[in-house]
Amino acid sequence: MKHLAALNKYFWKYRKRFFIGIFFVTASNYLAVLAPQITGFVVNEVGRRLPGARPMGTRPVHDILVDQFISKIQSFQFSFGWLVALCSITILLLAALRGLFIFFMRQTLIVMSRHIEYDQKNEIYNHYQRLDTNFYKTHSTGDLMNRMAEDVSRVRMYIGPAVMYLINLVTLIGFCVFNMLRKDVHLTLLVLAPLPLLAVTIYFVNSIINKKSEKIQALLSDLTTNAQESFSGIRVIKSFVQEKAMLGFFKKNSEAYKKNAVSLAKIEAVYFPSMALMIGLSTLLTILIGGIQALNDSSKVGLIVEFVIYINMLTFPVSAIGWTASMIQRAAASQKRINEFLETKPIITNAPNATTEPVSGDIVFNDVSFVYPHTGIKAIQHFNLHIKKGNKVLLLGRTGSGKSTLAQLLLRFYDPTSGNITIGGAALNNIDLRTLREQISYVQQDVFLFSDTVTDNISFGLAQAATREKVEQAAGFSSVHKEILGFSEGYDTMIGERGVTLSGGQKQRISIARALIKDPEIVVFDDCLSAVDAKTEHEIISNLYRYLHDKTAIIITHRIFSSFRFDNIIVLEDGGLAEQGTHDELMKRNGYYAELYRLQLTEETAEK
Repeated sequence: MKHLAALNKYFWKYRKRFFIGIFFVTASNYLAVLAPQITGFVVNEVGRRLPGARPMGTRPVHDILVDQFISKIQSFQFSFGWLVALCSITILLLAALRGLFIFFMRQTLIVMSRHIEYDQKNEIYNHYQRLDTNFYKTHSTGDLMNRMAEDVSRVRMYIGPAVMYLINLVTLIGFCVFNMLRKDVHLTLLVLAPLPLLAVTIYFVNSIINKKSEKIQALLSDLTTNAQESFSGIRVIKSFVQEKAMLGFFKKNSEAYKKNAVSLAKIEAVYFPSMALMIGLSTLLTILIGGIQALNDSSKVGLIVEFVIYINMLTFPVSAIGWTASMIQRAAASQKRINEFLETKPIITNAPNATTEPVSGDIVFNDVSFVYPHTGIKAIQHFNLHIKKGNKVLLLGRTGSGKSTLAQLLLRFYDPTSGNITIGGAALNNIDLRTLREQISYVQQDVFLFSDTVTDNISFGLAQAATREKVEQAAGFSSVHKEILGFSEGYDTMIGERGVTLSGGQKQRISIARALIKDPEIVVFDDCLSAVDAKTEHEIISNLYRYLHDKTAIIITHRIFSSFRFDNIIVLEDGGLAEQGTHDELMKRNGYYAELYRLQLTEETAEK
């Protein structure tokens, strides 16, 4: 139960519903144990009024409410027919009233579990969003989804049905056993003797269920991940004709899940036959021992009937022990997996005294080095750079030279392994994360669009909905406005998942529009024009030159934009600064930049 202790805060939050639910459970079970006593009284009355009946040896003990009911009936001296009719009506009314309380019980406890499920999913989702980039590089999407969906669902089964049935069986068993003990201690102990064997069985079976539940949930995560990756990469699968291979892989994972699930089902199947056996033995003992006692005392006939009803009333609660225990074990296994994530602390957090002042000023990389924690790759080594406010900087370099890493360090997706970065003299880790990222627009290499309208995708980064005029202006700067107008519903056209309905160039330009509409202080473009043709690229660069006139801009690319006048051009090599200067200065140096420029110029001339 230590893993489920994390849910206590929710029980406390909804304590009013919880305690009202306990009241309804207790009240319904109290009413349930009154009916057998009235039935026992009727049976004894039948025996007493039969011709030649022997006098009763002892007066049966009843609940105070039943005693008052019996006294009232006896005071009126009803005929036998009326007596039975009144007792039957009373038992019917008790059943109806109990049913009403059971309805209220479910309305409080089950509804409470839905509220807690809602809160827990929100807590997990919110925690996922606070976790840093490194976390998502080491955990699969399928596993994350499974923990928030399947695991939370199993935890809800504990919060709602399991807790409800647990309280129900404890109170009902308590009332039944209490009434049985005060009527005949010796008979009670004998008829309940088989039940400790049941407890031992439950203990051993539960330990097995717990282990198997953990394994099954892990296998389900693998299965979900497999399916999610197949759906996301369906075009790759089809283009390489790997449908059969992927199906075989899915079948393998599915088979492992099925075998373990079937094995768990077989273990759980031990519960119900065990319950039936123990209850059957208890009923037989009641009739056998009670029958022997009834030969000497006719009042014991009603007691036997009462005990048999109690034993049968205990059938569901006792059988529910196994079911409830199984749900609790499964929930514990699922909550353990949830706790693992909730206890994961994000590495990138706000400093206690983080400033919320708007980001502005020079950007300084001071002896920055960075090693990716999950791979050990040295991406940046002793890098120094000063970018003045309003400067336009071109960042060039071969693949793997560390260009994208610098952009991610600037947005604090990671913190440098050594060295520091400042903006306007303030250390990056002393700037509030929300403030920092609101003031920087970042267009990544791997463009991501949401399954939403074009308008909503462009205005995604804004705190308030943008006007259509502002959206169209941003689209115009990124040279995608005319193409959007050609869509079936224009700016209201729904984009498929991850922008699957658009071309690569269209996705890139919409992502640029999304960055520009924020009107940030700093703009970072990470190779975001790789999928557009030369003419469109030239048009976008011209637009950007006008848009970025008063902004600090870092443009990361493999190509040289000859029509864009950069204040500084940086060439990276193996995570370090290889070349730095203006276009003219680097051409005179005749290094990597000059070589790349001449090669690109030759290609453009050949294309013409």
